[in-house]
Amino acid sequence: MEDDDRPRSRTDAASSLAKESLDSYSRDELGARIQLLEAEIVRVQAHRNKAAAHMSAADALFRPKTDDLGS
Repeated sequence: MEDDDRPRSRTDAASSLAKESLDSYSRDELGARIQLLEAEIVRVQAHRNKAAAHMSAADALFRPKTDDLGS
């Protein structure tokens, strides 16, 4: 079986990063790490917003029609 066919493990990457010691990083390396993490936050937020828009569109499409005649 190829690696791509296997289900991906959903480990919590943020928890793994939080456990890592930062003592060995220089100020420049810490700055680069912050930039990388900020870019990842933007990417995750964009994906979350896209998923919310997709859900809203699906809800609108499949929502039961209401009777506007008031009966």
